[in-house]
Amino acid sequence: MVENLPVLSHVHNGLTIEGYSRAAVQTYWRVNELKVLFDCGGQPWDFMGTPTMFISHTHLDHVAALPAYVSRRRMMKMDPPVIYLPDSAVDATWDMLQLFRRLDRGAMPCELIGLLPGDETSISREYIVTSLPTRHTIDSLGFVIHQRRHKLKPEFQGLEGDKIRDLKLAGTEITEETRVPVFAYTGDTSPPGLDNNPVFYEAKTLVSELTFVAPEHRKEKIHKHGHMHIDDYRQRADRFQNELIIASHLSTRYNDAQVKRLAQKALPDALGGRMKLWL
Repeated sequence: MVENLPVLSHVHNGLTIEGYSRAAVQTYWRVNELKVLFDCGGQPWDFMGTPTMFISHTHLDHVAALPAYVSRRRMMKMDPPVIYLPDSAVDATWDMLQLFRRLDRGAMPCELIGLLPGDETSISREYIVTSLPTRHTIDSLGFVIHQRRHKLKPEFQGLEGDKIRDLKLAGTEITEETRVPVFAYTGDTSPPGLDNNPVFYEAKTLVSELTFVAPEHRKEKIHKHGHMHIDDYRQRADRFQNELIIASHLSTRYNDAQVKRLAQKALPDALGGRMKLWL
């Protein structure tokens, strides 16, 4: 397999989270078992075979490789991908792909589907993706993947199997759906993107942005430009119920050693050992 771009990987709760993210450079993610991608600032060759993508917003470090992704799938005779993105960005994104079609002299077959906050997208019988409003400098969305589970309604619990079978055959709805948030991705956002969507704090795995870690960087300016500072995490430490918090999208102002040192100083316990710096 061609390794054309950096990819980090971490397994948690049966899901393999893969990707890379540095601010103003490139951001791309895959949840392998769920066959879904998030953002396309780069396009690792190995990610090409994943047919479904959700785009948080259309800054270049999140979409620059979209034409390569679509074109490579065509060249490899794969089905056109389905790409979900903020509704306001659909027309311009389609126009961009058609310009590349003229430049490349190759078709750009794909389906672009616009999303609004609150929209739900089924990606399998078991999993559904909900779009959530985040706070950035352009229209942006975050996403949470829920696992749908069905359990026997309380009034039928304790019944013998043959009685449950008879009720089911008679057309009685004997189960109810519950949803478990197993994965969430904020994309780029300032703190209201988290605070206004409590499910981000509840998902088993949260991939969130942490762009700035140096104490001298002014948080009001960071928030104005739609980003997060490590102090925002410290101030909300008691809200994170997640099993794993992946902190990504770190600024290129810092090298890896600086990030680790400053993060350790600001959050010595790394949110109870649950925060993983994506470096």
